[in-house]
Amino acid sequence: MAKNLIKNPCGEEGLEHWELVENGGDEWKVEDLPGDCGAPFPSDGVSKYFVTSFELCKKSQLIDLLQEGFTEEVLDAQPNIVVSDWYGARTDCGCCYELRAQLLSDSRDVISEYCSENITVPENTDGAWNQISHTFSEYGPGVRFIQFTHSGQDAVYWKGWYGARMTNSSVTIEV
Repeated sequence: MAKNLIKNPCGEEGLEHWELVENGGDEWKVEDLPGDCGAPFPSDGVSKYFVTSFELCKKSQLIDLLQEGFTEEVLDAQPNIVVSDWYGARTDCGCCYELRAQLLSDSRDVISEYCSENITVPENTDGAWNQISHTFSEYGPGVRFIQFTHSGQDAVYWKGWYGARMTNSSVTIEV
């Protein structure tokens, strides 16, 4: 199993290791699963999640691949890079969610990028967790960093933490 390069993927350390790009509304918060009007996570080992508020909340991690122990030769061989995230909504409030991942050069120029559509989860759903995943392949040599960013907010502008929920984020390199 490849090592997850995302630090603190489930909020066990609060917001540690994450850059808060947007912190709107009542700001980011970490809650215990399943949370109010939520569903249990579909696998063991995940007990917390990040939750957004009524204005845009966006957070990001920059992964330095050389610092993580990968060599330029390994990276320039273009191994598959898999980004994955889990998102969900409360049963009583809809939300919006988006995932963006960028493969960057040593000067932080974008070599390849994935951006999900802006996913809207309607209210009155079952609160189930959904996985989103993308595999980068044949992206060209020169990747030295990965920028992982996800964002969300609620769909009805309610005060508090009724927005998109995210957990178990991962970035892995298949070598």
